[in-house]
Amino acid sequence: MVRRTLRHQKHAALKVGGVGLLAVTLLGAGLTLASADDSARTAAQTANCPTVRDKLDSVPAAAVAGVEQELANLDKQIEEANARLAQQAANPQGGANFVSNAILGPLASKRVAALDRIGININRVGGQRPDLASLATCGLNPPGTPSALNGNPGNAGNGNAGNGNAGNGGVGVAQKVSCPSVGDRLPAVPAQAAAEVERELANLDKQIAEADARLAQLAVRPEGGPNFVRNAVIGPLEDRRVAAINRIATAIGRVNGDRPGDLVNLARPCLAR
Repeated sequence: MVRRTLRHQKHAALKVGGVGLLAVTLLGAGLTLASADDSARTAAQTANCPTVRDKLDSVPAAAVAGVEQELANLDKQIEEANARLAQQAANPQGGANFVSNAILGPLASKRVAALDRIGININRVGGQRPDLASLATCGLNPPGTPSALNGNPGNAGNGNAGNGNAGNGGVGVAQKVSCPSVGDRLPAVPAQAAAEVERELANLDKQIAEADARLAQLAVRPEGGPNFVRNAVIGPLEDRRVAAINRIATAIGRVNGDRPGDLVNLARPCLAR
């Protein structure tokens, strides 16, 4: 009787051990699959929109500030859409038409409004209003392909295609800001931080576009002394870049524990050329 009980206990222990081994095996496989899935989700699609700056034949000097502001808005809209696409890649939601209905559709609507404002800015000062309506609709780039942006003439941009010298709309009087690029010098960005990083890269481009608009105003209506541009435009721009770049570093460090503190060195120097 005792021998039978011992044999039964041993058999039960072997069964439990087998189940435990199977659980460990499945858990290990599950972790491998999860890791592979996370890796596959790090590369998100990006918005593929027509560039606008290079389609503007001539922008009157008095309209430059308003046009630059709207070009910056167009780039910001794209970066916000890219942030949504990064979130969608990391945490898919909705059905087959979710991206088209929830991201690309609203993006096209916002682009229609910004393009219309560009035309109004040009027409208001006597220029011929350009027909930009066909540039509103966007598609999708393959995963990992950067969006083409309008950027800022003479500025290196933040690592997105199209941020170089895409044409300055025929205006060559005003100075333009040139700052160190950031996007092409980032370390690997974790998927969980991609949306926030894209948002801050868009902020950096918007800051430069706003500084360019200010310089365009100064070209039409000069003010201040010889250090006015440095003190009133470039200095504040560099301060805002410090804050945005620090937010990028914090977003990355919050996920992987390795905050790239040296990124802040890219905040300056910015130059007006």
